[in-house]
Amino acid sequence: MNGDKVFVDTNVIVYAYDKDAGKKHQSALNIMKDLWHSGLGIISTQVLQEFFVTLTNKISAPLKISVVRETIRRLSRWDVVLIDVDIIIRATELQERYKYSFWDSLIIASAIGGGAKTILSEDLADGQTIQGVTIKNPFIGEDTIYLFYPQKILKKKQSPCYKRQAIS
Repeated sequence: MNGDKVFVDTNVIVYAYDKDAGKKHQSALNIMKDLWHSGLGIISTQVLQEFFVTLTNKISAPLKISVVRETIRRLSRWDVVLIDVDIIIRATELQERYKYSFWDSLIIASAIGGGAKTILSEDLADGQTIQGVTIKNPFIGEDTIYLFYPQKILKKKQSPCYKRQAIS
């Protein structure tokens, strides 16, 4: 990785906080830590909303609202793409052309709008490139996740993933 921004889909972030996610938990945790330290991670308001709903309602051991809220505060230090009308219009165009659901198209549109070169997601077509953004499933193959580790640490910040371990 050469300093390019990486958009992270909800599922990757959720796995980092869901200890019942098996091998995906550790892989996602490593990815999140590395993106946190490098400053290369991008998310959107949609990702934050889905993250909240999933961790407080949909996982086998839901987390407390206050814990998830604090995590959202920390994650908001990343580049956060705000879903506006331009992003929504772009998502409808992507949906029409690539046949993804509207919500998946909104993820792709947000990544494009945020200047990402990569989207990490297990829900989209691994290896597909759309308008200069390549989709990667970080859970395919044993060494796939190492492709996303920044080669140069740009600056250190306190990772919300480390904090999550402390409150568990």
